[in-house]
Amino acid sequence: MTQSAAVPVHPVDERLPLPKLFTLGLQHVLVMYAGAVAVPLIVGGALKMSVDQIAFLINADLFACGIATLIQTLGLWIFGLRLPIMMGVTFTAVTPMIAIGTNPDLGLLDIYGATIAAGVIGILIAPFIGKLLRLFPPVVTGTVITVIGISLMGVGINWAAGGFGNPDYGNPVYLGVSFAVLLCILFITKYVRGFFSNIAVLLGILFGTLVAIALGKVSFAGVSEAPWFGFVMPFHFGAPRFDPIAIATMTLVMLVTFIESTGMFLAVGDIVGRPVDQKTLVRGLRVDGLGTVIGGIFNTFPYTSFSQNVGLVGVTGVKSRWVCAMGGLILIVLGMFPKVAHVVASVPQFVLGGAGIVMFGMVTATGVKILSTVDLSKNRYNLYIIAISIGVGMIPVASDKFFMKLPHALAPFFHSGILLASISAVLLNAHFNGLRSEEEASALAQEAGKQADAAH
Repeated sequence: MTQSAAVPVHPVDERLPLPKLFTLGLQHVLVMYAGAVAVPLIVGGALKMSVDQIAFLINADLFACGIATLIQTLGLWIFGLRLPIMMGVTFTAVTPMIAIGTNPDLGLLDIYGATIAAGVIGILIAPFIGKLLRLFPPVVTGTVITVIGISLMGVGINWAAGGFGNPDYGNPVYLGVSFAVLLCILFITKYVRGFFSNIAVLLGILFGTLVAIALGKVSFAGVSEAPWFGFVMPFHFGAPRFDPIAIATMTLVMLVTFIESTGMFLAVGDIVGRPVDQKTLVRGLRVDGLGTVIGGIFNTFPYTSFSQNVGLVGVTGVKSRWVCAMGGLILIVLGMFPKVAHVVASVPQFVLGGAGIVMFGMVTATGVKILSTVDLSKNRYNLYIIAISIGVGMIPVASDKFFMKLPHALAPFFHSGILLASISAVLLNAHFNGLRSEEEASALAQEAGKQADAAH
């Protein structure tokens, strides 16, 4: 044997040819784009900002998304999960940010100050949150990931009907095109081989967009007026202000996103066959904090991992983190070239609906796959853990007014089904099964991943 034999490269670290890398990266950008720009649109509208100001928020958001994604996927010092993850603005922060921004004594600059401060605090407490990995054996992890997927199915379903706030919501044309996109993705997945099967979602979205254009349902309004280039300046709206109450509120949001991110990181680790240990988890959580600091500096908001892209990794089977890094580069370009960003934004939400159902469903399936490794026959307590935790996690999904009489400050906690399911599963598992050491939890997580891979 020669000593020059090539060392096998893990699929996560595989560097694909540039054309494939770009195409797969673009696919990730398209499936996250609607979610990425939604928060700036919602917050900007609530704060009664001008059209030009909201457009700047969107460009800043895309730019910061790209930077955070590059750090998360490629790694920088003690930061970065180094797995295929796309970063985007968290919806958990929307209600608290609107409350801060519309407060007569506060405003947009207080949002940015609180965002920066919460991000710094997040970086500092990430190692302590990482120690909670021992609380996430497979029965907890599988339950939380299942709830993440089920909770997000509503987003894909609403996309398919035209999107939130669409006056023509539920138009049969929207439903038909969305269903056609779903069928297109399934057809390509089943009958097409090679690279094209890996971009089934992208091809489905392109097919749906062409159909929508033919039906006159695509608007390119604003594309011609948008400038070709626009640099995102830090502190564009002025120096941030640091209000203690606003900082405390956004720090609570940071804690919620940490719990949600933990579930997503464990999910993507399972999908790509590289289980997430405590050290890796801490590096990933630090990027949630660092991305949030970057967001505050570049006039945008707190960041977290995007679940639809985790689902896309499962759909395509492409595990390379370099694909998401390319997606990050594309986001930076879109943030600096508003005209190109407007073209991408022209893809109707109902086109994304069919793809969304596939991707969010894949997240759910990943949770079910992990639960399949849990002992449900000899340990009947695990059934109670799963059943009750999923039920608790569905409360905000089934009834958004269930907790309306509770203090408004608690909204970030009780309006997150993922957080409720996590707390429920952790507490019930501790009650029924006791707490394991970090080593035992890591070993169990790795064993669950191996069993799941063997089931393929």
